[in-house]
Amino acid sequence: MSRDIGVVLFNLGGPERLDDVRPFLYNFFCQPEILRVRSERLRKLLAWLISTMRYKKSMGYYALIGGGSPLRRITEAQAHALEVELERRKIRARIYVAMRCWRPFTEEVIEEIERDQIKHLICLPLYPQFSFSTTYSSIKHMVKLMEERGGMRQVRRHYITSWHSHPGYIDALVKSIETALADLPDRGPKATHIIFSAHSIPESYVSDGDPYYEHTKATVAETVKRLRPGSLTHLSFQSKVGPVKWLGPMTEQVIWQLGRRGVKQLVLVPVSFVSDHIETLYELDILYRQVAKDAGIEHFRRAAAFNCDPVFISALADLVEDKLVRIGYFKHVKPLAKI
Repeated sequence: MSRDIGVVLFNLGGPERLDDVRPFLYNFFCQPEILRVRSERLRKLLAWLISTMRYKKSMGYYALIGGGSPLRRITEAQAHALEVELERRKIRARIYVAMRCWRPFTEEVIEEIERDQIKHLICLPLYPQFSFSTTYSSIKHMVKLMEERGGMRQVRRHYITSWHSHPGYIDALVKSIETALADLPDRGPKATHIIFSAHSIPESYVSDGDPYYEHTKATVAETVKRLRPGSLTHLSFQSKVGPVKWLGPMTEQVIWQLGRRGVKQLVLVPVSFVSDHIETLYELDILYRQVAKDAGIEHFRRAAAFNCDPVFISALADLVEDKLVRIGYFKHVKPLAKI
């Protein structure tokens, strides 16, 4: 089989050095799905103001996790692992990494795809739950760039827009949680509270039809079914930005509430993050660990992000393989439930 299949793994990106923090924040807030301002000129001005006000504080956070985000390195490692796994399944594909707000920018990846003469392109955002601000933003930007390049209009594009209940993804979540639970002194199901912490979004997005909240609840529900009977679980949200009302309750509030109730064991699960970056390495590992300590919670564990865990990579390969079956590229595998 010729290597005419391309798979693009989308992610947000992150500043790799402290000097990158300010331009990264500017790129982030320039997205129309983040700052909902019709005027591009005004949006860019607001993005400049916000990034100017926030970058020194953000630089401090990145300094605490080693001076930059590991997201590019991890995503490129995931791409390599996925290519190897697909090759093992007799599927020869080129895997690309495209970041929305930092390098490698989607614009650069488009040029690679065109040079490689890819015929079938599978767009796979590394966001299990669909949101306007992540999945939609990444795919919309990719489509715009491809339409602007005449030679790219012949590429057949196929989209995997959400996989919040995919069995392999749930398998990876359960594995990560069970590993964290096994590291606690009291193994009883009532001894530990499990908090699923997801990235928050403004409530107005949900009112406008963003399915992210429902997808996140579905992910948690499917995962809880697989945990030990009687497990004590909660859903909370993190990473709120700005004064508008965001989805809650916030993770910090839930940790404090559990501490006041006398809870001594806690596992924090990064439910919407598949890779380590600032939200896991700073917010979960440093900020919320300190909150738990101050709240009197003696044993704090964070379920590991997937990164290149084989169960997770296998789940990505399942998504790609099933999409190829659905588009008729080959027919030797029965497709999974609709993704």
